[in-house]
Amino acid sequence: MDTLTFDSADLQVTEDFLSRAYARMRIGSSTPGAGRARIRRSAIDPVSVDELALDFEMSYSVTPLGRICLCVVYEGTVRDHRFQGAEDTFGPGDVVLFAPPDLPYSGRICHARYNITMLDPALLAEVAAGPDDARPVRLTGHRPRSAAAAGQLSRTIAHLRDSVLADPETADQPLIAATAVQYLAASVLNTFPNTALPEPTAADRRDAHPAMLRRALAYIDDHADQPVTVADIAAAAHVTVRALQYAFRRHLDTTPLAHLRRVRLAHAHQDLVAAAPDSGATVTAIAARWGFHHPGRFASLYRATYRRTPHTTLGDG
Repeated sequence: MDTLTFDSADLQVTEDFLSRAYARMRIGSSTPGAGRARIRRSAIDPVSVDELALDFEMSYSVTPLGRICLCVVYEGTVRDHRFQGAEDTFGPGDVVLFAPPDLPYSGRICHARYNITMLDPALLAEVAAGPDDARPVRLTGHRPRSAAAAGQLSRTIAHLRDSVLADPETADQPLIAATAVQYLAASVLNTFPNTALPEPTAADRRDAHPAMLRRALAYIDDHADQPVTVADIAAAAHVTVRALQYAFRRHLDTTPLAHLRRVRLAHAHQDLVAAAPDSGATVTAIAARWGFHHPGRFASLYRATYRRTPHTTLGDG
């Protein structure tokens, strides 16, 4: 995990830092004597989560980021925000696509405290399929589909920041990081209009046969200890993401990632059973090894599956 902090009242220093941390930009201020900019970043490849506070008015003109850039406003306003095809103003509670990856943008930050979350656009293809194999999944609107979707995305970002990125040991667990990043990408697609096709085509339905499903299940069993995406599973089964999801829904009444979670839970159970009393093994460490970073949720899932607590299993080892 990578972290950085920035705190300066020098406008030129702030511009230099922002150009390194985001993309080349020009900033300015009409506030006499400018003001202070504070930024704190936590990041795991390929996602960064920044908390920013500017106690002055700052104009900005930014070159394309090359990344999906989301903004959650806590206090203050973002005014006259423009990119090709859009002009808007954001205030407290707003959750927006701040800028498409390939477009420059400009506007004014006015005494604001806000969050910027950036992610690689390729992540969208790891959880959904586009209109065809030649065109990637793209977001097509900067405002959420609904207030409920915006709230869910805001909570997802907060969970990533507070429950994963807040603890370097947790963030450095490969399965935890991969799961959190996929969940963020899925939340983004659920929030904003996009080009993903959620329903299977006729070809997808033909491909969703038991032999394909067996290939997918075998791949999950063989790679449960590695960061695995829905796109990885679909590629191993030689089908689209849509066909894969349809097959799991049709034949198993579940999703590929839910099945992967059950397989990892079974491995965690085996590790708990096998742990010697004097080995120093802990429930938290074993859970994290298999991608479960929240001890309470792991315990609840484990108890629902095995009708006992993970601590009881470990104690009987």
